[in-house]
Amino acid sequence: MNEMDSLDETLRPLALKISEGGGTVFFTGAGISTESGIPDFRSPGGIWTTYRPVMFDDFMNSHKARVEYWQQKMAFSELMKDVRPNPAHEAIVRLHVMGLVEGVVTQNVDGMHQAAGMPEDRVVELHGNGLRVRCMSCRLVSSLQDALDRIRAGDPAPECACGGYLKPDTISFGQAMPEPEVRKSIELARACDCFIVVGSTLVVQPAASIPLYAREAGAYLSIINLSETPLDGLADLLVHEKAGTALSMLADMVAALVPTKR
Repeated sequence: MNEMDSLDETLRPLALKISEGGGTVFFTGAGISTESGIPDFRSPGGIWTTYRPVMFDDFMNSHKARVEYWQQKMAFSELMKDVRPNPAHEAIVRLHVMGLVEGVVTQNVDGMHQAAGMPEDRVVELHGNGLRVRCMSCRLVSSLQDALDRIRAGDPAPECACGGYLKPDTISFGQAMPEPEVRKSIELARACDCFIVVGSTLVVQPAASIPLYAREAGAYLSIINLSETPLDGLADLLVHEKAGTALSMLADMVAALVPTKR
């Protein structure tokens, strides 16, 4: 049996479960986007081995910290400028088009799920979206590109017209998680029949606890990740494979089981 045959055999119970149509929720982390060329944060060579994270309180209280934060954002935007969704993102969209995906809960801030074709209202961004900027005072949302253009023009830490600090609409270290998104994630987890973790180490709390809500509610829990996670012992299925390889094959298998929904 070759590797692809073995993966097919491993994924078959999951494909059957998804095809039953009880509602599938995906929970995605950095590992789903590394195949698009986006570096993760914690692995060797990741973002935090290159840059020192700026704490939220420091951002709010220090001009120097805000300048450092925006310098990091400028560098990261250069890494992101040519990235595109990869086969893993596209496979989830294929399953959604079949009517089998209730939602995607993501720890990522790259907007790749929406770029691949997932409707905005089906994606819950636990850690925000790095393509938006929000004023920390009046909460006005604006374009990241506008803020970057201001920095290139000589404004190292742009501010809103109201005088508030502009910050990418992402959750920084020490910043409170967005309660509506956390509630929605838990609701999706509790209501689904199948919960699939893809590319997450499941160590960042409170996001990492969301699969537990699905498991406790009786959902079939699958974890697709190259490395081990703290929840592996609770999973019904473990797949140690690249996200693109596993999800592309999974979508093909489900399509063969529900051909009328392709």
